[in-house]
Order: sequence, then structure tokens, then C-alpha cells
Amino acid sequence: MTYKPPRRPQFFYTTAPLPCPYVAGRIERKVVTEITSPDAESVHDRLSRAGFRRSHNIAYAPVCPGCNACIPIRIPVATFQSSRTQRRVLRANTGVEGFDVPSRATPEQFQLFQRYQRARHGDGDMATMSFYDYRAMVEDTPIETFVIEFRDPHDHLIGACLTDRLGDGLSAVYSFFAPELTRQSLGTLAILWLIARTRELGLPYVYLGYWVPESRKMAYKASFRPSEVLISGAWRILTEADLHPAAPLTHRTAPLIHASTA
Repeated sequence: MTYKPPRRPQFFYTTAPLPCPYVAGRIERKVVTEITSPDAESVHDRLSRAGFRRSHNIAYAPVCPGCNACIPIRIPVATFQSSRTQRRVLRANTGVEGFDVPSRATPEQFQLFQRYQRARHGDGDMATMSFYDYRAMVEDTPIETFVIEFRDPHDHLIGACLTDRLGDGLSAVYSFFAPELTRQSLGTLAILWLIARTRELGLPYVYLGYWVPESRKMAYKASFRPSEVLISGAWRILTEADLHPAAPLTHRTAPLIHASTA
């Protein structure tokens, strides 16, 4: 008889309340768990399907009191159909190429990251990140991760997207781009690139994190159709009725194994 050691329990903790970065006047609270065990990739896969996101070696999901504004969203790439606007973005970026490179921070990436943060999120915590902070964000990962670099015809770095490889798709962790190139919609280009690459890999989904209808910064994710949203523990197609609901959608992420509070 072969001895099979028991699986290590997954412990979950809740964070202290902080101001919400997406909806003014609301309080943010998260449930977090470490993904550092030998089976980190399978744990991360399960958590991603349950609506969690990754930062460094931590997976997190919102459990904000009295608020369900953050709704997990993903794109089923087999049925995705680009809109007229998205096809214009592709045409506007003719000559721009995307390259997937190892998750190793470079000074070139960091300079672009700083420019983006100062222009778009100057009052946020990430605007003060040092190169060592940025390197930790990119390299401190327990799973297969890479960076997509977007370069113009002159080989200038104009955008980047930190991306996780999942068992059932790709997950966009964080993207940034040249702030002066607003008209090129490089954030949209990054998602379209991920959709194409996911199809090439024969995987079904691109995970986009949280759709927040009440936030201008996060509402755009619903423009990639069809999309699926995680509602009451089940993924389903996002409908027109969801975009203009009579009552707000509700989402709650339940800890998968065992939860503790700190």
C-alpha cells in the first residue's frame, strides 16, 4: 500500500477595512490566502475559477460589507466576436507586435510602468513603487507567469501585460502602457492579444479579473462579448439585462476549504 500524505489545508484570512479604490465612499475588505504549497498551480486554478485574483504569492477576493460591485468576468475565446470598435483598435495598432517574455523585471519596463502610474494613478500606492517593488510584483510568483511586451515598429516598448498561465486559460494580472498613446487603446489591444494567444494554446478562457459596472476604470471589461460572469457560485453568460439591471447583480466568493480571520 502506498502512503499518500493528507493534503495541506488552505487557510483564508480577511483583511482590515480600507477605502475602496473603485467606488467612492465605500469600504473594501478582502479574503486572502497564500499559494505557496507544492501544488500551488492547482490551488491557483481552483481559486481562479472561484473568482480569486493573484498578487505575488497571495490569492484574494472581495468580501466587502454591504457591497457586491466587483463581479468576476472571463471571456470564452471560442465564441468571442470582436466589435467594430475593437477591430478599429487592431487597425490603429498595425505594426505593433506582442512578445511573451519571461517574468523578469527590466529597467525599460519599469520606466514605462512609472510613466503610466504617474499619468493615470498619481494618487495611488503604486505610483511610489521602487524598481525593487516592481521586480517583486513581476517575479514573486509561485506559478507559470510571463510578461507580454508590446513594441512599435521602432522596437520601442509601449505596453506590457503581466499574465498568468492557468489550466483553463490565461489571466491578465496587470497591464500598463504609454500614457500619451491613449488613442491607440493599448489596454484593449492587450486583451485582444490574450484572446488570440489563448486560442492558439487551445485553452478556453481569458480571465479579466473584476468587472465593476459602477467604476469607469473597470466597466470596459463588459465590452468583450460574449463574456461570462460568476454569479452565486456559477459562471454564466453576461446578458444585456445584466448591463442595465433593475437590481444589482450579486456575487459572493465562498472560501473553498477552511477560513480563519485575522
